[in-house]
Amino acid sequence: MPPFKPMHRRIATAVLSRLNRMSTARLLLVGYSSYMALGFVLLSLPFLQNAPVAPLDNLFIATSAVSTTGLVTVDPGSSYNLAGEIVILALFQVGGLGYMTFSSYLVLALRQKLSRGRQRTVRAAFDLPPEISVPGFLRAVVVFTLTVELLGAAALYYLFAGAGDDNALWSAIFHAVSAFCTAGFSLNPNGLEAYVGNVGVNVVVSLLSLSGAIGFIVVSDMWRALSGQERRLGETSRTILFFTLAIVSVAFLVILFTDETLVARPWDERALAAFFQAMSASTTVGFNTVPINSLGMGAIVVLMLLMIVGASPSGTGGGLKTTTFAVLWGIVSAVLRRRDEVIVLGREVPLRTVRSAAAALVFYCGLLLTGLLVLAHSDVHKAFEALLFEAISALGTVGLSLGITGDLSDVGKVVIIVLMAAGRVGILTFGLALALPGSRSTRSRTASLADDKTVMLDGPE
Repeated sequence: MPPFKPMHRRIATAVLSRLNRMSTARLLLVGYSSYMALGFVLLSLPFLQNAPVAPLDNLFIATSAVSTTGLVTVDPGSSYNLAGEIVILALFQVGGLGYMTFSSYLVLALRQKLSRGRQRTVRAAFDLPPEISVPGFLRAVVVFTLTVELLGAAALYYLFAGAGDDNALWSAIFHAVSAFCTAGFSLNPNGLEAYVGNVGVNVVVSLLSLSGAIGFIVVSDMWRALSGQERRLGETSRTILFFTLAIVSVAFLVILFTDETLVARPWDERALAAFFQAMSASTTVGFNTVPINSLGMGAIVVLMLLMIVGASPSGTGGGLKTTTFAVLWGIVSAVLRRRDEVIVLGREVPLRTVRSAAAALVFYCGLLLTGLLVLAHSDVHKAFEALLFEAISALGTVGLSLGITGDLSDVGKVVIIVLMAAGRVGILTFGLALALPGSRSTRSRTASLADDKTVMLDGPE
């Protein structure tokens, strides 16, 4: 007869066994949800709050932090004390890198080896192509992240101190990590509006945000190219850089020359504000240097389009992703030219990649319309464009708002929480995680789709 096991050990064994049988998509959903729940519990502790915060608002802040969204129903800087702000920083640091990263890095450091199941989950979480080693990638991610955030914090400390910030050191650390993780959380009630004309702050925050949003695959490719290990960047990296530059540039010019609310500002401040908001929406960092609800409707529409496209795979940002947009653009081009092949930047896109892009778009539209329908009933007195902007911002994990987040009904807040969680897990992954189990062949195809959940253009030559 086997020896009797204590109850807690039997429960732990059962939970681990259940987790090992989960699909990658469901494991990612459970993992992020567990961090959101832990954050909710911690932020609910009274000694972390400067003033009582409602439980739903604590859950909202925890979900927003782990999903690196930045939408807030209460002001973090005044609602929570230093310990509470540290918890929020830790949540969006983990959320920005992916919930598996630190635990896998610790396992790798202690055991020098990762299980095949853990490697598969990390590969799916970061959308890694087959040729990239998971252990090497994890080490590079952690070193790169800490290095960039440290340099960014040092630069921001100098700039904030020069601008007269009384708490320059902590503010610099908080905003540097928030920018790199594209979280958009700020200790200031008006975000970065006080620095609309500060070139240094705008440049540093933009560089941090772009570094996180373009993705670790691009950074890895660029390092290999600069060190001579590869002759040129991979297809995915070139597509990401091209479309990121094109999208931000076009949006910047449109906002600069068409938004009537920026005309009254000096030319240099106007250019900085237009670029920063285009960058903020595209990288999904969600910082603002001007009140978003003061912009004209044309600029609002541009920002919504940028938030839908979003950042890049394997990065810290959300949205459909630039590679998905590139493939969708290729599909439209192929139809207009009556061509069977989908071509992006001179290269044919594999059929499975085309299917993933189409599925991601359909899931995105379904989630967005469902959330918007509930919001339209629960918050009927809010302007429709404000609700649409809020829903797009939540699903893209952006954090920009037209100023209605704190005034949402309880049902409205729950809708935004679900959309933020879905956006962080990944649009396609969220759909796969909720899908009912099918036959063995169906599960095999689902697993294949989960591994290809974010469009990657690199493939066999």
